[in-house]
Amino acid sequence: MNSVQQTLSIIKPDAVERNLVEKIKNIFKKNKLIIKESKKIHITKDEAAEFYKVHQSKPFYNDLCAYLSSGPIVVMILEGVNAVFENRKLMGATNPKDADENTIRKLYGISIDKNSVHGSDSGENAKKEIEFFFKN
Repeated sequence: MNSVQQTLSIIKPDAVERNLVEKIKNIFKKNKLIIKESKKIHITKDEAAEFYKVHQSKPFYNDLCAYLSSGPIVVMILEGVNAVFENRKLMGATNPKDADENTIRKLYGISIDKNSVHGSDSGENAKKEIEFFFKN
């Protein structure tokens, strides 16, 4: 079923630091994802820990939290038909080495840790993640 939905996208510290924000935003726009809201923020390690709570039991959890809070990030609400799926397709595999050609992570990812972007993995998580960053 093709339905308009919203998803959360984060441009991570490595991509912000390398001035890739507009390039990444343009990929979303060219692929019919509307940026409904966008803001540049710097979250604390505690906020990152809360955001990534779902990964708490995993060995990479502490590094992930330290990394997300290591510099400014850009959080966005993307909207479009099947936005969660479309965003994930545009991002590519978590490890840039495994990502398809012309995906954001293949183009700009440095490593499995510094892979430039985050996107919600389900409609349910998209709602929670949007609420986390855009508590209006």
